[in-house]
Parts: sequence; structure tokens; C-alpha cells
Amino acid sequence: MDITGRKLIVKALYEEGVDTIFAYPGGMVTDIIDEFYKQEDKFRLVLPRHEQALIHEAEGYARQSGKVGVALVTSGPGATNTITGIADAHYDSIPLVVITGQVAQPLIGNDAFQEVDIVGMTRSIVKWGITVRDRKDLGRILKMAFYIAQSGKPGPVLIDIPKDIQQKSGPDEYPDHVDIRGYKPNTSVHIGQLKRAYKTLKNARKPLILAGGGIHISGAERLLTDFARKMQVPVVTTVMGKGSIPEDDPLYVGNSGMHGRYAANMAEMECDVLFSVGTRFNDRITGDLNEFAPKAKIVHVDIDTASISRNVVVDVPVVSDASLALSHLVEWAEPMDTKEWRLEIAGWQAEHPLQLKVSKGLNPQTIMKDIADVFGEATYVTDVGQHQMWATQFLPLRGSSKMITSGGLGTMGFGYPAAIGAKEADHDRLVVCLTGDGGFQMNMAELATSICADIPVTICLFNNHYLGMVRQQQQYFYGKRYELTYLGKRPSGAEHPDRIESADKLYVPDFLKFVEAYGVKGIRVNEENGIIPALREAKDAQLNGESILMEFEIAAEDVVLPMVKGGMANSDMILK
Repeated sequence: MDITGRKLIVKALYEEGVDTIFAYPGGMVTDIIDEFYKQEDKFRLVLPRHEQALIHEAEGYARQSGKVGVALVTSGPGATNTITGIADAHYDSIPLVVITGQVAQPLIGNDAFQEVDIVGMTRSIVKWGITVRDRKDLGRILKMAFYIAQSGKPGPVLIDIPKDIQQKSGPDEYPDHVDIRGYKPNTSVHIGQLKRAYKTLKNARKPLILAGGGIHISGAERLLTDFARKMQVPVVTTVMGKGSIPEDDPLYVGNSGMHGRYAANMAEMECDVLFSVGTRFNDRITGDLNEFAPKAKIVHVDIDTASISRNVVVDVPVVSDASLALSHLVEWAEPMDTKEWRLEIAGWQAEHPLQLKVSKGLNPQTIMKDIADVFGEATYVTDVGQHQMWATQFLPLRGSSKMITSGGLGTMGFGYPAAIGAKEADHDRLVVCLTGDGGFQMNMAELATSICADIPVTICLFNNHYLGMVRQQQQYFYGKRYELTYLGKRPSGAEHPDRIESADKLYVPDFLKFVEAYGVKGIRVNEENGIIPALREAKDAQLNGESILMEFEIAAEDVVLPMVKGGMANSDMILK
């Protein structure tokens, strides 16, 4: 039986088990949306207020649920507004299927209204992108999209569907599997190579495990923890790997890299074997490549062949999904005598403990600890900036808690919409958005999405009146020339924001008044004894289906330390 393309699209999504679609309407997807209306009992459609936020919501949904996030947007600006989010998903290996509408094929290439080559624009940031040219190929292409997005190293796929394809009739079959020539993701592990990696680790005197985001993607947290404990090998993590091992475990040293703990970076500098799993060794982790783990043989376990020896030349490469490799390693694991090595690491911890001292205002370290104490096992979603790094340093992840953040692209504006997506994936889960006054303003209109779609999220906003991470760079490396980082209004005649008396500073906007316009309560906290009561009220509100924004007043002078200047060795840390 023949059916229209739009009916097949809806059928395909249902067959793939899709239950939630983040969609924004427009002329080139109205046919598809009309079909959703006719089958509204099968899907939940979430209407964001901007397509960039829409993609971040799909990312948060995918990260929380473990399923493919699905987005639907129209052609032209609808499609181009998704590019930042698609790039973010690409760098953090988040499975998305992005469906864009396109003008009818006879109009393609004629500069038609809202016509763009979105496939060409996104070619370098998707696993696969294609414009459907023949109605009979539609079902197969959709099946391929879901398979490619979630197999191997996950990532975004973009399917561009012209309006005439949506309207044209064709076969109603939706395949139950596809065999794609040239795309054969690795589903096994070379046992001989893995045994070589294990032997290398066993022969070490100062072994160290480096856990990256691939641990979370493969769901290998328990396996990694068991392996480390059986072997008695210390563990450091990347930002994306935070939570790979319980943070109260004696073997956990901390995050490493640009803003990593002193002990974690020193352990990387001094180890003789670095056993890395699920990381691509980006520059924020390695610093100066010539000085990264200079004394170590490096083992690299990663599902992506292209990632191995791309940034760091490794001694023992192992192409494998993290959970598959670790399941074998746990079986082989035998205790190692690492007592002296662990005592050496403990000495570094004692020499330079991770501690944030502030001269005025609220202490972000205290706030992070109090958030975890009050909310307990929850999903914490950060935006990008100083608060993000403080979260990686000071937010303890306990039990089933997880942290979702933008790692590879570092996308400001990610936090709040991603938190909405995470909450939509699990309405019974407490979700807390940790954001800054800069990042929140980039997508704060998503308050309407939260309220209208009944997706309550607690917002913890760290307000220092600046784009804090850039201000920190200006403080250390640009002679304290704070240009374009102050977010308030300068009084008439004021030459420089740091010469403005605090009493005269006018911050824009007033976040409490802003959220009030959306029917959300706002609480401003500027004293330490107000933190816990505000958090408890916010938690109770979310449990009752309501959102609350808490604005924590922190000082502009507070900085994220340790800090390694870009391109320098990780041992060259600014500590105070």
C-alpha cells in the first residue's frame, strides 16, 4: 500500500520507539506536523522558543535517557539555527536525528524563500547528512539515520526532506534493519591487543587510569570502578569523565587538565603507565603535547579508530567500546602494589588541596556542596564558564547522580535548555541547572518552554556581573584590561567597570523580575545562611511541579584555580 512521505516519517519515528520530539514549526514542515496532530497519542511534541535551544533540549534528553534525541525544524533559518547544537552534539558524541524541512526539489538551487544547503553547511559536524531525492528511498534513509546516530561512536545525523517528498505517495514499508556498505562500526575487541594493554599496566610502578566521557556513553561506570579497585590503580578523569568512579572512593584523584587538581596533573606528569579509556585527548586535557605524561607508556582504549594517536601518540592502541574492553579487564584484574605511589599522590593532595578562598560574597565551593547535600541523587546540568569548572571541581556526585555539560564545543547557552531536555526524559528525576549570568541570558526565553510544557527545572544562577571565564583570562594574561566582559550598565561618565563603586552598579536584567513575568519565583541569595533554606524551597517546588530560580551573588574577583595557560605544560599551574 502506498502512503504519503509525511505518514511514513511519523511511522518510522514510532517504529524506532521515539516518544518525544523537539519541534519548531514552519512552512516546510507543516505537512509533517499536521500528521503528528492526527496521531498525537503516539508522541509528545515539545515546542521550544528557539531552534538552538531546541537542539540543546534534544541533547539533554539523549544524555539523560540514553536514547536518540529527535529534532524537527523547518528550512532556512530554522535549519541554520540548529548548527551550533549539532556541532555541540558532534564533539560530545551525542546521538541525534535532526529532520529539516526543505523547499520542493524544483525550487532547489533557485534561491527560493528559506532555501539553504543545510547538508553542505553541516557536513563536517554530522556523522551523516543527506537530502532525500526519491520518495522510495525515504524509509531506508530514516532507518539508516537512527542506526548511524547510535552505533559505533554516537553522534548527530541530519536528514533534509523536501516538501514534495513529504507529500508524494510511495511504499509504506519501513525496514527492520539496514546493511550499509562502507559503514561497519567496531563491535568487538582484539583480545591479543587488550592483553598487551593489561600486561603493560601490570608492569607499571606508578600506574594511572584516565577516564573520559566514553565511560558514560557506554555505561561502563561500574566496570571502571571494579577494575580500578581490583587493580588498586588511582583514577583521574576528564571534565566529561567526571563521575566515572564514585568521588568518595580513595582511588579517585580528581579531574585533570587546564583546571584540574594539582595532584591529578602531577600524577599524569609522574606516572609510568597512563591507561586511558574513552577520551580523545583534547588540548584542555593535555596542555603542551610535548610535555603530556612525559614519563609514561600510554594505553588508549577508544571506540573511534580515528581518535587513537590523533592528538597523542600512544604505545598500545585498543579499538573497543569501553564497556566491552573493561568487562574483559575486570575478569583478568589482579591487585597491584601501589601503596607508595598512592602515598605520593596523597602528598600532592595535602600540599595543594583543592580549596576556593574568597574575600567577599558567597563562596561557590560552599554553594556546590550545599546543592549536592540538599538535592542528593539528581542530574546536574551546567552551562559553560567559571561555574562549570567549579562544578567539576566541587560538586560531589553521589550514588546515581550525573553531570551533563558541554565539553568539546564549550557552548554558552547549553545549560538551561539541556536541563529541560533531561527533565523531559525523566519527569521523576530531580534536575538542577547550574548556570552563569552570561550563559543563562543566551537562552533564558526557554522559561516559556518549561512552564508551557510543564517541565519544571531548578535554576542555580551564579551572578558575578561578568563573563567570568573571559574576565579571568584578562586578569592573568591581558593586564586586567576588562573589555566587553562587564554585563551591567555603566553609569554616565564611568571609564571602566572596575572603577564603578558597587553601590552605583546597575545590573541588567533583574533576573527576579524577569522570571516573575513567566510565573516563576525568584530568590536572591547574598548571605551564606540563606543558601540552604533557598535550596530546600527550590527542591520542594520541583517535587510539586514548579520551577524556582535562585540567584547567588558571587564576587567578580573569584577565579577558577588551578589554571594552566593554554599551550603550557600541565605541571605549570597557576595556584594562587
